[in-house]
Amino acid sequence: MQAKKSLGQNFLMHARIAERIALAAGIAPDAVVFEIGPGTGMLTRELVKLAKKVIAVEADQTLFEKLQEEFVQEIAEGRLELMHSDIRAFDTDSLPRGYALVANIPYYLTGEIFRTFLTARNQPSSITFLVQKEVAERIARSKKESILSLSVKAYGTPRYAFTVPRGAFMPAPKVDSAVLTIRGISRSHFLTQASEKRFFALLHAGFAHKRKFVTKNLIEAGLIGSATVLIPEKARAEDLPLSVWLALCKK
Repeated sequence: MQAKKSLGQNFLMHARIAERIALAAGIAPDAVVFEIGPGTGMLTRELVKLAKKVIAVEADQTLFEKLQEEFVQEIAEGRLELMHSDIRAFDTDSLPRGYALVANIPYYLTGEIFRTFLTARNQPSSITFLVQKEVAERIARSKKESILSLSVKAYGTPRYAFTVPRGAFMPAPKVDSAVLTIRGISRSHFLTQASEKRFFALLHAGFAHKRKFVTKNLIEAGLIGSATVLIPEKARAEDLPLSVWLALCKK
Protein backbone atom coordinates (compact mmCIF):
# COMPACT_ATOMS: atom_id res chain seq x y z
CA MET A 1 0.00 0.00 0.00
CA GLN A 2 1.42 3.38 -1.07
CA ALA A 3 1.42 5.91 1.77
CA LYS A 4 0.03 9.38 1.07
CA LYS A 5 2.15 12.26 2.32
CA SER A 6 -0.88 14.55 2.25
CA LEU A 7 -2.47 12.41 5.00
CA GLY A 8 0.76 11.99 6.98
CA GLN A 9 0.61 8.22 6.60
CA ASN A 10 3.30 6.01 8.15
CA PHE A 11 1.97 2.46 8.41
CA LEU A 12 2.91 0.36 11.43
CA MET A 13 4.26 -2.93 10.06
CA HIS A 14 5.06 -4.97 13.19
CA ALA A 15 2.27 -7.04 14.74
CA ARG A 16 4.17 -7.44 18.03
CA ILE A 17 4.38 -3.66 18.48
CA ALA A 18 0.68 -3.33 17.67
CA GLU A 19 -0.02 -5.91 20.38
CA ARG A 20 2.09 -3.97 22.89
CA ILE A 21 0.21 -0.76 22.09
CA ALA A 22 -3.15 -2.46 22.62
CA LEU A 23 -1.97 -3.92 25.93
CA ALA A 24 -0.55 -0.54 27.04
CA ALA A 25 -4.03 0.93 26.52
CA GLY A 26 -5.35 -1.32 29.33
CA ILE A 27 -8.57 -2.13 27.50
CA ALA A 28 -11.28 -3.83 29.54
CA PRO A 29 -13.39 -6.60 27.94
CA ASP A 30 -16.49 -4.37 28.06
CA ALA A 31 -14.74 -1.30 26.64
CA VAL A 32 -15.57 0.60 23.46
CA VAL A 33 -12.42 1.74 21.67
CA PHE A 34 -12.26 4.61 19.21
CA GLU A 35 -9.39 4.32 16.73
CA ILE A 36 -8.25 7.16 14.48
CA GLY A 37 -6.75 6.22 11.12
CA PRO A 38 -6.59 2.40 11.24
CA GLY A 39 -4.64 2.39 7.97
CA THR A 40 -3.80 -1.20 7.07
CA GLY A 41 -5.53 -2.50 10.21
CA MET A 42 -2.40 -3.68 12.04
CA LEU A 43 -3.44 -2.11 15.35
CA THR A 44 -7.15 -2.70 14.70
CA ARG A 45 -6.59 -6.47 14.68
CA GLU A 46 -5.22 -6.32 18.21
CA LEU A 47 -7.89 -3.94 19.51
CA VAL A 48 -10.81 -6.12 18.37
CA LYS A 49 -9.29 -9.02 20.32
CA LEU A 50 -9.53 -7.08 23.57
CA ALA A 51 -12.48 -4.70 23.35
CA LYS A 52 -16.22 -5.26 23.26
CA LYS A 53 -16.34 -3.01 20.19
CA VAL A 54 -13.97 -0.88 18.10
CA ILE A 55 -15.14 2.19 16.20
CA ALA A 56 -12.53 3.15 13.61
CA VAL A 57 -12.47 6.27 11.42
CA GLU A 58 -10.41 6.25 8.22
CA ALA A 59 -10.06 9.26 5.90
CA ASP A 60 -8.47 7.39 2.97
CA GLN A 61 -11.17 5.94 0.70
CA THR A 62 -8.93 3.18 -0.70
CA LEU A 63 -7.85 2.04 2.76
CA PHE A 64 -11.43 2.23 4.01
CA GLU A 65 -12.56 -0.17 1.28
CA LYS A 66 -9.68 -2.58 1.97
CA LEU A 67 -10.49 -2.56 5.69
CA GLN A 68 -14.10 -3.43 4.90
CA GLU A 69 -12.87 -6.51 3.04
CA GLU A 70 -10.24 -7.43 5.64
CA PHE A 71 -12.61 -7.24 8.63
CA VAL A 72 -15.84 -8.47 7.06
CA GLN A 73 -16.46 -10.99 9.87
CA GLU A 74 -15.76 -8.54 12.72
CA ILE A 75 -18.07 -5.98 11.07
CA ALA A 76 -20.83 -8.57 10.60
CA GLU A 77 -20.54 -9.58 14.28
CA GLY A 78 -20.80 -5.95 15.42
CA ARG A 79 -17.33 -5.97 16.99
CA LEU A 80 -16.00 -3.39 14.52
CA GLU A 81 -17.66 -0.31 13.06
CA LEU A 82 -15.78 1.37 10.22
CA MET A 83 -16.47 4.97 9.25
CA HIS A 84 -15.11 6.97 6.31
CA SER A 85 -14.43 10.45 7.65
CA ASP A 86 -11.77 13.08 8.35
CA ILE A 87 -11.17 13.15 12.10
CA ARG A 88 -11.18 16.96 12.01
CA ALA A 89 -14.85 16.87 10.99
CA PHE A 90 -15.86 14.10 13.38
CA ASP A 91 -18.52 14.70 16.06
CA THR A 92 -17.11 13.38 19.35
CA ASP A 93 -20.57 13.60 20.93
CA SER A 94 -21.60 10.67 18.72
CA LEU A 95 -19.28 8.33 20.65
CA PRO A 96 -20.48 6.34 23.69
CA ARG A 97 -19.52 7.73 27.09
CA GLY A 98 -16.31 6.42 28.59
CA TYR A 99 -14.74 5.31 25.32
CA ALA A 100 -10.98 4.64 25.14
CA LEU A 101 -9.08 6.48 22.42
CA VAL A 102 -6.22 4.57 20.75
CA ALA A 103 -4.37 5.62 17.60
CA ASN A 104 -1.24 5.90 15.51
CA ILE A 105 -1.89 9.55 14.67
CA PRO A 106 -0.37 11.63 11.85
CA TYR A 107 2.47 13.72 13.28
CA TYR A 108 1.17 16.95 11.80
CA LEU A 109 -2.19 16.57 13.57
CA THR A 110 -0.81 15.69 17.03
CA GLY A 111 -1.55 18.99 18.77
CA GLU A 112 -4.95 19.40 17.14
CA ILE A 113 -6.09 15.87 18.05
CA PHE A 114 -4.95 16.25 21.66
CA ARG A 115 -6.83 19.53 21.93
CA THR A 116 -9.97 18.20 20.24
CA PHE A 117 -10.40 15.19 22.51
CA LEU A 118 -9.10 16.54 25.83
CA THR A 119 -11.36 19.59 25.64
CA ALA A 120 -14.36 17.77 24.13
CA ARG A 121 -17.64 17.66 26.03
CA ASN A 122 -17.47 13.89 25.60
CA GLN A 123 -13.93 13.19 26.77
CA PRO A 124 -12.35 9.73 26.42
CA SER A 125 -11.66 7.79 29.61
CA SER A 126 -8.07 7.26 28.45
CA ILE A 127 -5.82 8.04 25.49
CA THR A 128 -3.09 5.85 24.03
CA PHE A 129 -1.23 7.50 21.16
CA LEU A 130 1.73 6.56 19.02
CA VAL A 131 3.47 9.92 18.55
CA GLN A 132 6.90 11.35 17.85
CA LYS A 133 9.31 10.32 20.59
CA GLU A 134 10.26 13.95 21.21
CA VAL A 135 6.61 14.88 21.78
CA ALA A 136 6.06 12.00 24.22
CA GLU A 137 9.20 12.96 26.15
CA ARG A 138 8.20 16.62 26.27
CA ILE A 139 4.79 15.73 27.70
CA ALA A 140 5.69 12.96 30.15
CA ARG A 141 9.40 13.20 30.97
CA SER A 142 10.80 16.70 30.51
CA LYS A 143 11.51 18.90 33.53
CA LYS A 144 10.69 21.91 31.35
CA GLU A 145 7.02 22.48 30.64
CA SER A 146 5.33 23.61 27.43
CA ILE A 147 1.81 24.64 26.46
CA LEU A 148 1.22 21.10 25.18
CA SER A 149 2.56 19.32 28.28
CA LEU A 150 0.59 21.53 30.67
CA SER A 151 -2.56 21.22 28.56
CA VAL A 152 -2.35 17.43 28.73
CA LYS A 153 -1.58 17.35 32.46
CA ALA A 154 -4.52 19.64 33.19
CA TYR A 155 -6.87 16.87 32.07
CA GLY A 156 -5.07 13.63 32.92
CA THR A 157 -1.88 11.82 33.89
CA PRO A 158 0.54 11.15 31.00
CA ARG A 159 3.03 8.28 30.96
CA TYR A 160 5.76 7.37 28.50
CA ALA A 161 5.08 3.69 27.82
CA PHE A 162 7.79 2.57 25.35
CA THR A 163 9.83 3.62 22.33
CA VAL A 164 9.02 2.48 18.79
CA PRO A 165 11.94 2.67 16.32
CA ARG A 166 11.42 4.40 12.97
CA GLY A 167 12.12 1.13 11.16
CA ALA A 168 8.81 -0.29 12.44
CA PHE A 169 6.94 1.87 9.91
CA MET A 170 6.51 2.01 6.16
CA PRO A 171 7.64 4.43 4.93
CA ALA A 172 10.06 4.97 7.80
CA PRO A 173 9.77 8.47 9.31
CA LYS A 174 12.89 10.51 10.02
CA VAL A 175 12.49 10.18 13.79
CA ASP A 176 11.64 7.49 16.33
CA SER A 177 8.19 7.29 17.87
CA ALA A 178 6.86 6.42 21.32
CA VAL A 179 3.64 5.25 22.92
CA LEU A 180 2.12 7.79 25.30
CA THR A 181 -0.79 6.97 27.59
CA ILE A 182 -3.02 9.43 29.42
CA ARG A 183 -5.17 8.10 32.27
CA GLY A 184 -7.75 9.58 34.59
CA ILE A 185 -9.04 12.09 32.06
CA SER A 186 -11.53 14.57 33.51
CA ARG A 187 -12.30 18.25 34.03
CA SER A 188 -11.83 18.06 37.80
CA HIS A 189 -9.41 21.02 37.76
CA PHE A 190 -12.00 23.28 36.16
CA LEU A 191 -15.22 23.93 38.03
CA THR A 192 -16.53 26.29 35.36
CA GLN A 193 -16.01 27.01 31.66
CA ALA A 194 -14.69 30.41 32.69
CA SER A 195 -11.88 28.88 34.78
CA GLU A 196 -10.96 26.54 31.91
CA LYS A 197 -10.84 29.50 29.51
CA ARG A 198 -8.73 31.54 31.94
CA PHE A 199 -6.27 28.66 32.36
CA PHE A 200 -5.52 28.59 28.64
CA ALA A 201 -5.39 32.38 28.42
CA LEU A 202 -2.75 32.33 31.18
CA LEU A 203 -0.76 29.62 29.41
CA HIS A 204 -0.70 31.34 26.04
CA ALA A 205 0.19 34.69 27.58
CA GLY A 206 2.87 33.17 29.81
CA PHE A 207 4.58 31.42 26.90
CA ALA A 208 4.11 34.32 24.46
CA HIS A 209 7.67 35.61 24.91
CA LYS A 210 9.82 32.74 26.13
CA ARG A 211 12.87 34.87 26.94
CA LYS A 212 10.91 37.12 29.27
CA PHE A 213 10.11 36.22 32.85
CA VAL A 214 6.60 34.84 33.10
CA THR A 215 5.39 37.51 35.54
CA LYS A 216 6.20 40.24 33.02
CA ASN A 217 4.35 38.37 30.27
CA LEU A 218 1.23 37.98 32.40
CA ILE A 219 1.24 41.60 33.59
CA GLU A 220 1.66 42.86 30.00
CA ALA A 221 -1.28 40.67 28.94
CA GLY A 222 -3.40 42.17 31.73
CA LEU A 223 -4.01 38.78 33.34
CA ILE A 224 -2.42 39.65 36.69
CA GLY A 225 -2.11 43.08 38.21
CA SER A 226 1.31 42.77 39.81
CA ALA A 227 4.01 40.32 40.89
CA THR A 228 2.71 37.43 42.98
CA VAL A 229 4.35 35.16 45.52
CA LEU A 230 3.06 32.20 43.50
CA ILE A 231 5.71 32.86 40.85
CA PRO A 232 9.45 32.99 41.64
CA GLU A 233 10.92 36.36 40.63
CA LYS A 234 13.06 35.07 37.74
CA ALA A 235 10.95 32.15 36.59
CA ARG A 236 10.07 31.60 32.97
CA ALA A 237 6.87 29.92 31.83
CA GLU A 238 8.60 26.57 31.25
CA ASP A 239 9.74 26.53 34.89
CA LEU A 240 6.26 26.60 36.43
CA PRO A 241 4.53 23.29 37.24
CA LEU A 242 0.83 22.70 36.63
CA SER A 243 -0.01 23.42 40.28
CA VAL A 244 1.13 27.05 39.96
CA TRP A 245 -0.85 27.64 36.75
CA LEU A 246 -3.96 26.22 38.40
CA ALA A 247 -3.43 28.41 41.47
CA LEU A 248 -3.09 31.46 39.22
CA CYS A 249 -6.27 30.43 37.46
CA LYS A 250 -8.18 30.39 40.75
CA LYS A 251 -6.85 33.82 41.76
